[in-house]
Amino acid sequence: MPTVKLLILGGTGEAAALARAALAAFGDRLQVTSSLAGRTKHPAVLAGDVREGGFGGAAGLAQYLADNGVHMVIDATHPFAAAISANGRAACDGLSIPRLRLTRPPWRRRKDDRWIEVIDAAAAARALADLGGRALVTIGVKELGPFAGLQGPRCVVRLIEAPAQPLPFELITGRGPFTVAAETRLLVDRRIEVLVTKASGGAATRAKITAARVLGLPVIMIRRPPEEPGPKARGIPAALAWIEGNFPPRHQAHQEA
Repeated sequence: MPTVKLLILGGTGEAAALARAALAAFGDRLQVTSSLAGRTKHPAVLAGDVREGGFGGAAGLAQYLADNGVHMVIDATHPFAAAISANGRAACDGLSIPRLRLTRPPWRRRKDDRWIEVIDAAAAARALADLGGRALVTIGVKELGPFAGLQGPRCVVRLIEAPAQPLPFELITGRGPFTVAAETRLLVDRRIEVLVTKASGGAATRAKITAARVLGLPVIMIRRPPEEPGPKARGIPAALAWIEGNFPPRHQAHQEA
């Protein structure tokens, strides 16, 4: 049977799980390629094929899709990866390629949470300057610029891996999923008084939110950017059903393979 090609815009745990599940569900009917931005030196091992590096915007992605005969695209990127999501929508719309957004469930605020919601990293840095205290900052290396000039609060920054260039912060590394017990111990041992994070959602890093709640710590929470329009799935089963429903007719897949 001809192979149908799926491109997963990935880099998340959900994307990795989807690649495994899709190959297990469809076998030789489906060729799965996961696209990674290449921001980490040692990404997790993924099922199927892997492509690393950027595409060069929407036009470059459209060229890749056309050159490689991709039949469908699933955007399983981080909720804050707004640029690649926008490029994915533009490229797929231009080529009439089916596209699905695999969305990560947001965290729900509980009555004991002390969230200070802000629009971006610059606003988070201003809120931290006003609040004071020693902060654990978990927002990724690209968003740290506004925090570099803070004089009062001391920032402990957690990244998946250490960057090539040194940072003007106390640095720790770690890759989720994390447990509540480990996150609570980290906050206590590092004398953390404030948590600065993004409203990323999902289970892998939710433990820090729970730990902050247990310890009564304020959380400066950067809101998610608006999602691109289009079909969405909230879990792997729904994404697999979408893939099945978007398989091209056998003769069409044969002609395009």
